[in-house]
Amino acid sequence: MDFNLKPQERKFVEEVRAFLDAQAERPDAAEVMAPDRDAHSQLANSPERRAFNRRMAEQGYIGMSWPKEFGGQEIEGIYEYLLNEELALRGMPLIGKGVGCIGKTIIRHGSEAMKAEFLPKILAADIEFALGYSEPSSGSDLASLRLKAVRDGDEWVLNGQKVWTTSAHFADWYWVAARTDPDAPKHKGISVFLIPMDHPGLTVRETKTMGDHRTNEVFFDNVRVPADRLVGEENKGWTYVCEALDFERFTFYTVNPLLRKFERAVEALRTTNREGRPLSEDPVIRRDVARLATDLETAKMLQRRVVNEASKGRVPAVEAAMYKVFSTRLGQQLTDFVLDALGPTGLLRHGAQGAVDNGVWEHFYQTTPLDTIGGGTSEVQKNIIARRGLGLPLN
Repeated sequence: MDFNLKPQERKFVEEVRAFLDAQAERPDAAEVMAPDRDAHSQLANSPERRAFNRRMAEQGYIGMSWPKEFGGQEIEGIYEYLLNEELALRGMPLIGKGVGCIGKTIIRHGSEAMKAEFLPKILAADIEFALGYSEPSSGSDLASLRLKAVRDGDEWVLNGQKVWTTSAHFADWYWVAARTDPDAPKHKGISVFLIPMDHPGLTVRETKTMGDHRTNEVFFDNVRVPADRLVGEENKGWTYVCEALDFERFTFYTVNPLLRKFERAVEALRTTNREGRPLSEDPVIRRDVARLATDLETAKMLQRRVVNEASKGRVPAVEAAMYKVFSTRLGQQLTDFVLDALGPTGLLRHGAQGAVDNGVWEHFYQTTPLDTIGGGTSEVQKNIIARRGLGLPLN
């Protein structure tokens, strides 16, 4: 693999940076830029964020790798990767699960009517999605989900519960995995549905987590769904869920924020003194910084393997799992290292007097564990690597 950017790719990055520079000058920029607050721009909703997404669509940045017949530009996936890296670096909303995991799965498996209804809205950034996978009894073991979907004439009736549904409180549509054949092996009896979030049978209840991150429980009470809201084929949903999660990991887990955190860590160590000397002069700290720098280069190479697979039209399942489990753990290790080095001052929160880098490291300490859960836990990623990458048998 040649990881050097081609001239046209470098030109694209320059164009994106110019576009984002212009966005940063807008009076509403603070509502869509959150470089100091992990994941804020993805998890919070506001009219300004939606307006920014529409400006992205008008710029032609949404769905660039989609086939032309569906409104895309049919260019290599590397351009979506480059765009997301620039967005992530500034804490701006990424191109999102609508374009990646949902849009691409509809293109591969959705009916013609579903493509006609949803793909143009995704490209125009007119709709937001929530993913309904995890349940109280099936977090890491997604295939054991119990949300029941029963066919009743021209409709499906869904009853049960989902948990950890980020975006459910503001999304327009719910991408939901449900069990449609309770007698089939657990990986075989699952189907995927698209349900409007304003359905009267849905109840959304907030769950607060660390790092000011809101997620939700969603309850289904006789939610009746027209049969044409079934995605693809009945009982083939496990395949669609796996593909969608692979696309999500590719879309969301960028490397630039990790590199930026490293730069901030070095600056914090350089400007913090202990016994009259900067922490950056301590030989033990310098050794650990060198190790982290090496691990960052590994993370970059793993992410570019994901891009390489996606750019060839393949689903980067194993590559995405390897990158996610490595990079999210590295984010925790980097934060832990900085807090250990800073000592008590590292625990001062945002806005506290004397807080290093305005308390950002205390915030990172709360948010980095969440990265190891979203899009599939680290345990799930290891299983993917073991089964699909190494060919090891199931338990």
